[in-house]
Amino acid sequence: MAEHSGKDVLSSDVEIKGTIKFQKELLIDGKVEGEINSDGALTVGENADIRAEIKTKSITIYGKVQGNISVSERCELKSKCTLQGDLKAARLIIEEGATFIGKSEVSSGMSVKAASSSRPEVVRHEESAKPAFARA
Repeated sequence: MAEHSGKDVLSSDVEIKGTIKFQKELLIDGKVEGEINSDGALTVGENADIRAEIKTKSITIYGKVQGNISVSERCELKSKCTLQGDLKAARLIIEEGATFIGKSEVSSGMSVKAASSSRPEVVRHEESAKPAFARA
């Protein structure tokens, strides 16, 4: 995990119980129990074992997280990670091999537009089906 230079780091031998607040970027590779709140980017390292409610701008998970996560932008679950808990995010990326046990709610402006633009297609499909019933 040495490529994460420039981030604040809680290494694998650190254990924290309580609330963590940070501003920019944080890499947690140790054990955390409690809450994590930030407007920044959180990276959960391969050795991490987190049991916490997490609210942040974005999160990338390589290790284990048990608890609910709410992110305003992006959540990325890497191939060897484990997430047990409910997830709310604007964007969600799940790599093959990741374990996710819980409910997810992914909502962004793009998904709302896509849903509304598909409705006229359904209406046209129903209209084209009506003459088929009239012929039968």
